[in-house]
Amino acid sequence: MSHQSDLIEKDILAYLKSQEEKSLLRFITCGSVDDGKSTLIGRLLWDSKMIFEDQLAALESDSKKVGTQGGAIDYALLLDGLQAEREQGITIDVAYRFFSTDRRKFIVADTPGHEQYTRNMVTGASTAQVAVILVDARKGLLTQTRRHSYLVSLVGIRHVVLAINKMDLVGYDAERFDTILRDYQQFAAPLGFASITAIPISALNGDNIIDASNNTPWYQGSTLMNYLETVQVEDDARNLPFRMPVQWVNRPHLDFRGFCGTIAAGTIRPGDELQVASSGRTSRVARIVTMNGDLQEAVAGQAVTLTLADEIDISRGDVLAPTDAPPRLSRHPEAHLVWMHDEALQPGKVYLVKTATSVTSGRVTRVQFAVDVNTLEQKQAPTLGLNEIGVVRLELDRPVAFDPYRQNRETGSFIIIDRFTNATVAAGMVIAVAPLESPEAELTELGAALPEAGGLLPRRFILSESSISGTGMGVADLTGERGAIEFEVSESFLDYLGKGNRVLFRLRDVGQLEPVARMAYEHHLNFEFGRDQDRVNVILYLDRQGSLAGNPELHGGGL
Repeated sequence: MSHQSDLIEKDILAYLKSQEEKSLLRFITCGSVDDGKSTLIGRLLWDSKMIFEDQLAALESDSKKVGTQGGAIDYALLLDGLQAEREQGITIDVAYRFFSTDRRKFIVADTPGHEQYTRNMVTGASTAQVAVILVDARKGLLTQTRRHSYLVSLVGIRHVVLAINKMDLVGYDAERFDTILRDYQQFAAPLGFASITAIPISALNGDNIIDASNNTPWYQGSTLMNYLETVQVEDDARNLPFRMPVQWVNRPHLDFRGFCGTIAAGTIRPGDELQVASSGRTSRVARIVTMNGDLQEAVAGQAVTLTLADEIDISRGDVLAPTDAPPRLSRHPEAHLVWMHDEALQPGKVYLVKTATSVTSGRVTRVQFAVDVNTLEQKQAPTLGLNEIGVVRLELDRPVAFDPYRQNRETGSFIIIDRFTNATVAAGMVIAVAPLESPEAELTELGAALPEAGGLLPRRFILSESSISGTGMGVADLTGERGAIEFEVSESFLDYLGKGNRVLFRLRDVGQLEPVARMAYEHHLNFEFGRDQDRVNVILYLDRQGSLAGNPELHGGGL
């Protein structure tokens, strides 16, 4: 599988050019402890002849000293380089390896299987496009297999290889392979993977790694290497709305002021109109500056310096975006949270929240629910412990630009940092945000206010899914209403909330809170409210866990 091109001898520059233009695939291996992740990657590198002579000599020596194969080559030692890893025979830290074939370049991350190191696995998965999830054919699906599969879906990986390993230890039993595949497909159905490809392998013996194995004549699918070389991973970052978090303001002299950063999504050209997400100020791109000269076009993934036609205030942490498709600016994102610290989450405690190039203070105001990784069921939890996963609501000290994580990994993710120890305690993926302005949906008016002897009748509004839902969090803006209001709640609105959606009511003042609270009480809904300058924000939702527990009472709280 190593490079066999004649260009290496005839035209080295042409060969290097062809290598530069090959596509790059990032993938991870994950699964439970001792499922064979490190051995698989080591075997992949060995069989594809991607090991240098000095590495080979060191591997042979280490296999005799600390190997687990009785003096034979222990492929796992190519990845497990830490002394603690070799002593315990487990992977602790994430090990990255680069290799390439004639068809593609690869960066593989070997991630730990032990529950204690789930946080390391999330780090490795955050940039991957494909996940190779290993399962021991003898043991079947384990808790960590399910946990890692759920995490893989959370971080946006849509293509999964279910590598059913150690088939040699079950006699290459086709029925055992089919049973594990059915169990996994049933478990993974709600996770939304675009594809699940199952391959029976033996990492130690090399079955179905590079070449098809004679031991599995009943399997007619692709080998692992062939799959990795041919899988089509859609990279639509260039087609998304433009986003560039500003990393540095470059001001070498009075005649130049540029804004440096890596383009997170989209395409930019000189003359395009941009706005600063935090302030709304707009300008046009004058130049796209790079070390190799100005560009006429820059795309996602490129590090560039933009100069603008106007002098506007832009600082590190600001996000540049097109005027017709800006990100949401919010202080109240709702997100999936993976807790990574021994000390449990403390709702209300002030942490640092880092998003792209921006850092702000913030707190988790509420844990909506935790996720049982075995069943994917939601359960009530006051906090999150080490390696637990849940949905939380945050409150930030200042508005921050977000996109839903499903749309943009770069502007939809964040980490939480302890202010005193500087430890990264959690990783988050934004689900939805409550906008500060420009509501995306309006209420449907049922009856106009009518004059009466005693004054005006209350203005009545229909609450329905079609009138209230929008992208992200639904919004109902009542700040323009001066008179009394009341609501009529439709079944579609209750169904909308029952799916886990939430609706933000923007009220003119505290006087409008009473009809919203009454409506919530009558329909067994929950709400939280907070002050936004002189106005009131109310988030309405259905506590499914509380309802299932037979406790559908009104809850109020602060945002």
